[in-house]
Amino acid sequence: MVATDTALHYTPRKPDPRLPPVRINLYSDTQTKPSPAMKAAMMAAEVGDEQHGDDPTVWALCDRMAALLGKEAAVFLPSGTMCNQIAIRVHCRPGDEIIAHETAHIVTSEHGGPWANAGAGVRALKGERGMFTPEALKAAITPKGRYAANQALVEVEQTANIGGGAVWPKAQLDAVAAIAHDAGLATHMDGARLMNACVAAGVTPAEMTAGYDSVWLDFTKGLGAPLGAVLAGSARFIDEAWRWKQRMGGSMRQGGICAAACLYALDHNVDRLAEDHANAKSLARALAQIEGVVVQEPDTNLVFFNPSGTGTSAATLAAKLAEQGIWISVLNGRARACTHLDVSAAMVEEAAAAIRAILRR
Repeated sequence: MVATDTALHYTPRKPDPRLPPVRINLYSDTQTKPSPAMKAAMMAAEVGDEQHGDDPTVWALCDRMAALLGKEAAVFLPSGTMCNQIAIRVHCRPGDEIIAHETAHIVTSEHGGPWANAGAGVRALKGERGMFTPEALKAAITPKGRYAANQALVEVEQTANIGGGAVWPKAQLDAVAAIAHDAGLATHMDGARLMNACVAAGVTPAEMTAGYDSVWLDFTKGLGAPLGAVLAGSARFIDEAWRWKQRMGGSMRQGGICAAACLYALDHNVDRLAEDHANAKSLARALAQIEGVVVQEPDTNLVFFNPSGTGTSAATLAAKLAEQGIWISVLNGRARACTHLDVSAAMVEEAAAAIRAILRR
């Protein structure tokens, strides 16, 4: 039977033409745009055919990222979601089980990718701020046998997005990895905002990811590149990842144009993440002073807050802010404001004042 519902459920909507242009974009750090200097680096990039293996800028990025993350090899991919899905496909076989937090990106935001692409299910663990404890992981590991699903992979998300941009402590990461490896499970780190975590914790990327068999870094968030992520692991893992990169349509041609933006980001946009964290803390302090607003103290650049105590929902607040050219996002009934390189301290002050004015009406 042919469906008669003509509503589009999956296609992004164009911006509402009735709304003013966006002046302050706190919706997400994915909203960052390449700077003129980054664009210049892209235009000057030496390129080749990435799929053929002769793009020198892609190789430069992959070699640098492998060294930065303490791994043998790396591969350049169009998106972080593809990094997760390829890693899962390499680590798992149909019928396998992944252990992850219930709010992990692979559970909430990849449209059932682990199930669809790898035939692997997810055992979702609870835990505060998007993190599960070593004890919870131990309790979730089942003995190998013919009846339970084969557990193949433990996955963590650094930082934990829905957990409030929370930073997994290194000791906790190490303990989780040790338990997984002792049980014969591989480990994978979703490193979408890994550099935010490293800057906030004062830990090097190689130290932060030492216990993880695979890890990736997204360049399109706070690092400001227009697209791209790098997945790293052992040489054998990356060799197998290339097979799935080809199968999933992730192989590129003159990818060096985009890889150059990522190299520029590594040179110029990592240390400055501390500014985003400072702006997030400033915004959180301002919001906490509004009666009826509950604010989660940020570790990094994500500020989650609940304005419902003022009589205004997060969705209503977001809609009213959009009318002023200020964007925030709404996740699970909470408002989220994300600071990044295109948001200044003055913009944070202006956004806080606008939120205060709306909620006090």
